[in-house]
Amino acid sequence: MMVSSKPQKSLIQATDEEVKLHKWIESEKAGRDLGEKAIHDWLVHHWDRFLRQRWVEHLQGQVFWHELDHSDFGLFQRCFCGNPLADKIIGLYKAGGKNGENLGIVQRARREDWPIEEVFKILETLDINSRRLACQLEVRLTIANSQF
Repeated sequence: MMVSSKPQKSLIQATDEEVKLHKWIESEKAGRDLGEKAIHDWLVHHWDRFLRQRWVEHLQGQVFWHELDHSDFGLFQRCFCGNPLADKIIGLYKAGGKNGENLGIVQRARREDWPIEEVFKILETLDINSRRLACQLEVRLTIANSQF
């Protein structure tokens, strides 16, 4: 796996930067330092989508995130390069929400008459559920506070 030409980043460092930015913006709006409250707010409202987008970048071979499974880097490109249906599915997943989960994707595939066997093959290859990182609040706070 060749990753040297692609950006390589740390998820912990990127999370820290996002949390600090959110804390600064929210504290500025409030006119005082919101401290842990702002960190908690980011974790509750932004962590899942932030992590999902980083994972998709990793799968697409755009950014190599050190904390993610190294064998997943570029998986999407290796398996589905130029496949418009796969592009739709990864777009739905990246957007998040209930429509970006396996069930939502399958429901949309049925509504829009996508080739269901191909949809299942793509979902099985991406294996979204087994690639989730722990999102418990304690883990989130540990990551967010790692640089404070």
